[in-house]
Amino acid sequence: MPSAGLFPRRVTQLAALLSMFALFAAQIVSALLPNVPVFIAVSAAGLALDVYLQYRDPGLLALLGKVRFDATVRQLLRDMLVLVGLLRIDGIDAGSEQAPLLVAVCAFYALHFACQAAAVLVRRTRTLPIVTRNIDASALHLTAAPPRILARRQGHRLLTFSIPTTAGLLLTAATTDGYWGAIGVVASLALIGGGTAYLATWLLPKKRAKSEQQVMNWLDKWLADYQPTVGMYFSGGATSAYQANMWLSTLSSIDARPLIVLRERFMVQKIDATDVPIICFPKVSTMFSLENSTLKMMLHPANAAKTSQVLRIPTIKHAFINHGESDKLSSCNPYAKAYDEVWVAGPAARERYALAEVGVEDKDIVEVGRPQLAPIRPYAGPPTGPYTTVLYAPTWEGWDGNPGNTSVVLAGENIVRHLLADEGVRLLYKPHPLTGSVDPRASAANERIMAMIREADTKRSGPRPDAEAAAELVRRTAELDQLTKTSFRAGADEMERMLLQGTPRGDREAAIAEATLAWEKAYWASFPEWEHQIITDARPAIFACFNQADLLISDVSSVVSDWLSSEKPYAVANTSGMPEADFRTGFPTVSAGVILTPAADGVPALLESVRHPEKDLFTAARAELKVHLLGPSDPPSLARFNAAISALCAAADERRVRMETRLSSELPSPREEAAEETAQDPHEAEETAVG
Repeated sequence: MPSAGLFPRRVTQLAALLSMFALFAAQIVSALLPNVPVFIAVSAAGLALDVYLQYRDPGLLALLGKVRFDATVRQLLRDMLVLVGLLRIDGIDAGSEQAPLLVAVCAFYALHFACQAAAVLVRRTRTLPIVTRNIDASALHLTAAPPRILARRQGHRLLTFSIPTTAGLLLTAATTDGYWGAIGVVASLALIGGGTAYLATWLLPKKRAKSEQQVMNWLDKWLADYQPTVGMYFSGGATSAYQANMWLSTLSSIDARPLIVLRERFMVQKIDATDVPIICFPKVSTMFSLENSTLKMMLHPANAAKTSQVLRIPTIKHAFINHGESDKLSSCNPYAKAYDEVWVAGPAARERYALAEVGVEDKDIVEVGRPQLAPIRPYAGPPTGPYTTVLYAPTWEGWDGNPGNTSVVLAGENIVRHLLADEGVRLLYKPHPLTGSVDPRASAANERIMAMIREADTKRSGPRPDAEAAAELVRRTAELDQLTKTSFRAGADEMERMLLQGTPRGDREAAIAEATLAWEKAYWASFPEWEHQIITDARPAIFACFNQADLLISDVSSVVSDWLSSEKPYAVANTSGMPEADFRTGFPTVSAGVILTPAADGVPALLESVRHPEKDLFTAARAELKVHLLGPSDPPSLARFNAAISALCAAADERRVRMETRLSSELPSPREEAAEETAQDPHEAEETAVG
């Protein structure tokens, strides 16, 4: 269900469209009567409204484009109606005054289409076969993009450059003097003509991009110089970048030369701040340049349709590392058997694959732990202050329609109601970013939950942090934004962004980690300890919420597995309809936690066990389950991860040696080739012997 805030916006958009059509109708009627004051007013208002919407709500006008009523058609109709109106106004000579104006207006549109053709050519020449980040591409002689209004915004360009023409023609209508129309049209011709000529300079050799072959030759040379050994391959939609981003800190810490390989151009800017080199290969043919590089293995945090394409490179080994582990079926996708190895956190995932029988052999499973969990602080005892902080972090509804995926629909409001009823609870509500993207009921329940929390906050009071705390958060936010965000001017295209993002800092990860810790400290200090929080932004991250919370309530998801590294108490909502015994058996990650029914009646007892550890029946079980899910703490997960990389890279090296040996044995040596040629020509052999 859409939020209430959307309805006023939709009403406004509908009113804008109706106003536009009403102005067109009024322009037609006033031009035919003619009624000069009304004609001038509605003609000017129609263009002003269109220009305003182009800059403020282009998505609304895109709807008109779908029915072929785009900016060109709209403006052409306006200009036609203005010329018709001039014909109907007494005192204007249709022959001596209007005919030149008509020719000039036609010339303006001809230049507009010429500018559009130049824009298409410029965009094509500036579209490189690859996109890079954190790689010095100065050898490609990259240049800044042309102004956006010339290169990419056809509607903006036409309407903006038409303003002088419309103003001049309307002045002619008001004064019956064609002089004003001539001035306006000449001004528009100068704008569009000058813009077209300026845009065409990007087609000159000095500003043109290198050819595809030149770019690929440059990339081959860079790969030879950098000599990457481990890559992370990722492909996905706009909302899936988090699956790759969670591995950035690990990738930058491994004992190898890392590389990030992407397939979608837009994804280059979706990857968080990092110093790891990034290459996007939109086409399969360009991606196969990796076959001749030093790359030995590829890490895969997610399955995607384009994954099968990179698996065809025989010189590279592939390991599936996933973007989180849970007991859900998605963690045992049959596609995993396509990889050389499947890397999991601990023994539980190995058993999960064995039970799933999806074709992944036990010998291909490697336990590496979860290197990302290092920032999670361990359990330090029951809450000591006046409030018990509870993190409710439900997962989303998923694609399969299983009611047991998320607790938001059937149990979320009951869970939150029981938590808010306890005066000693401080609630942190962090729903999954995709909540409601599939099931409208989840979206509606999520909205109701947030409304309940906001209402509960209005009924609480107490001391609040001073102004300095808020100022400190602002300072820390600006510092972190400076490290993690890259600002581009509005007209920047891929080539310009490559130019600006070509040189990595070298210490970005360490600086970001330090700044993030400082930001998190300032963030939590900026709120009173009694205030409930709704956290829907990327910051603070889920691990930061872990460190604040005394208790987690969640669903069957990787959140539970990650939380267990702290060994703090947790509960899982059972909305699957299964009996509790079957639920615990079917989902091992919940075996060391409290199971909540959709009614959430067990919340008060759960809170009691958190505040009084002697009543906690799962303390030992959590410690055992942690090892079962995440593996041993010694050696550290990163060390095990590095060991797995070394082993798979060695396997890739061994395969290359075998293939080279096999090929060399199949190809004849120069001596054998000479002997074969001699055997084929006995006369030549005889001459050679005599010689």
